[in-house]
Amino acid sequence: MEQISFELEQIEINYLDKEIMKVERLAVHQFDRIGIVGKNGAGKSTILRLLAGKVMPTKGTVHRHVSAGYFEQMEGPDTHQADPKLLGKLHVPNQYGLSGGEQTRLKLAQLFTNYHESLLIDEPTTHLDEDGIKYLLSELRYYYGALVLISHDRAVLDELVTTIWEVNNGRVNVYSGNYSDYIAQKELERDQQRQAHEQYLKEKSRLEKAAQEKMNKASKIARAASMPKKESKAKANRMFETKSKATSQKALQKAAKSIEHRMEKLEAVEAVQDEKPIMFRQSKVVELHNKFPIMADCFTLTANGQVLLEEVNFQLPLGKKIAITGPNGSGKSTLLHHFASNQSGLTISPKAKIGYFRQMSYQFRTDETVWQFVKNRSDYEDGLLRSVLHAMQLVGTDLQKKVKALSGGEAIRLQLSQLFLGEYNILLLDEPTNFLDIHAVEALERFIKAYQGTIIFVTHDQMFIKNVADIQFQINAKQIERL
Repeated sequence: MEQISFELEQIEINYLDKEIMKVERLAVHQFDRIGIVGKNGAGKSTILRLLAGKVMPTKGTVHRHVSAGYFEQMEGPDTHQADPKLLGKLHVPNQYGLSGGEQTRLKLAQLFTNYHESLLIDEPTTHLDEDGIKYLLSELRYYYGALVLISHDRAVLDELVTTIWEVNNGRVNVYSGNYSDYIAQKELERDQQRQAHEQYLKEKSRLEKAAQEKMNKASKIARAASMPKKESKAKANRMFETKSKATSQKALQKAAKSIEHRMEKLEAVEAVQDEKPIMFRQSKVVELHNKFPIMADCFTLTANGQVLLEEVNFQLPLGKKIAITGPNGSGKSTLLHHFASNQSGLTISPKAKIGYFRQMSYQFRTDETVWQFVKNRSDYEDGLLRSVLHAMQLVGTDLQKKVKALSGGEAIRLQLSQLFLGEYNILLLDEPTNFLDIHAVEALERFIKAYQGTIIFVTHDQMFIKNVADIQFQINAKQIERL
C-alpha cells in the first residue's frame, strides 16, 4: 500500500473571525498526481501553502512525512543554484533583469536540479512558451513521487494528473481522473441536478394541487352548510346533516394540512444555473469592410536594435479570431504593440478602432466603482453588463469596489470585460489567460466566440487556441507563417 506523504486533519482557517476554509480530512499518497482547481480567491494556493508548511491552520493538524520541492507562483527565483545543464536546456541567460518567462524557467531549473519526494507546484506555465511547457511536461510526466499541481492550463492538467481537488466555498471536493474527466463528472452532476429539480417541481405541484382540491371541497361543504334549509325537513335530520358536514369539512382541512406538511418536508433542489449566452453586437459606426484590415508587405520589425521579423508579408482577415504563437522573445508582444500604435511599415484600415490588452498588471486611477466604470464606457443594457461582469467573477459587492482599489487579478478581469463591451472593431489580446483561473479562461473563450469583430491574440495555451482560433500564425527565425 502506498505511504501517506501529507495529511490534513480537521483543518479550519479563519480570517477576522470568519471561516474561509474547512477540511475534515485530505491525504496525499506516495505516487498521487493531484490537480487543484477553483476560482480565483477560492483557496487553491492556501491548500498548497498548508502542505508546504508556509501557512498554519487556525485549527487542525498538517502531517508532513516527506520532503517537498515547492514552486510558488508569485515569488521570484531564489538564490539556490541550478544545474548549468538545465539552465542551458531551458535557455536561461546568465544575467540580471530576467523577463517573466526567463524567471519561470530559472525557477523550474532550480526545482528540478535536485530530486524531491514530492512536488508542490503553483501555476508553473505562467509566461512559459510552448517549448518551456514541453520541457515541464517531460520532467513531470514520469516523475517518481507525489505531485500536487495548480494550473489554469487544462491541457497540462489532462496530461499530468489523475485526481482533481475542487476548491469551492471553502470546501474541497475530490474527483477521480484528469481535468476532462472532472468536467464530464461535473456535467453528469448538473444533469442529475436538473432531473432532481424537475422531479421536485413536479412533486411540489402535485401536492399543491391535491391540497388545494381538499380545501376547495371543504369550502364547498361550508357554503352548503350555510345555505337556508327547507322548513319541511325534520329538526333531527338537520342536526345530523350539519354535524356530518362539519366532520367532513374538518377531515378535508386536516388532509389538506397534512399534504402541506409533506410539501414543507420536501427537500428543495435548486435549479442548475446555466451560463446565459452573451452576444456582443457591433455598432454600425465602427463596422469595418476591408477584407484584410491589417496587412504587411516586406515588413521588418525591430526592438532595441534587434531584428525580430525580417521582410515578412502577411494579411490578417476581417472578423477572424487569429492566434499568434512562437517562442519567448520572438517578437509576438512587440508585433501586437506595433499594431496598437499603428507604426510605420503596416497597412491598417483607417476605420480601425483598436482595443488593446497588454501583458502587464492593470492599475486604474479613477474614483469610479466597478459598475460605474463599465456603465460609463458602454451603451449596452444593464442586463448584459451584469452578465459579462458575472462571467468574469465580478459580482455582488465587487461592483461597488473602487476600481483603483482592485487587486491585480480583479483589474485584469475588469479590463478584459471593458474591452469586449467597448466601441472597438479589432481587439489585441497579449497573453490574456496568464493570470486567470480556469473559470475565467472559459468565460473569455465564450466572449471571443460571441464577439463580432476581429481578434488577434498571443497565447501559449494550446487548448485555448484549439477552442477559439480560426487561424494560427507562428513566428520563428524572424519569419511569420500561417499554419
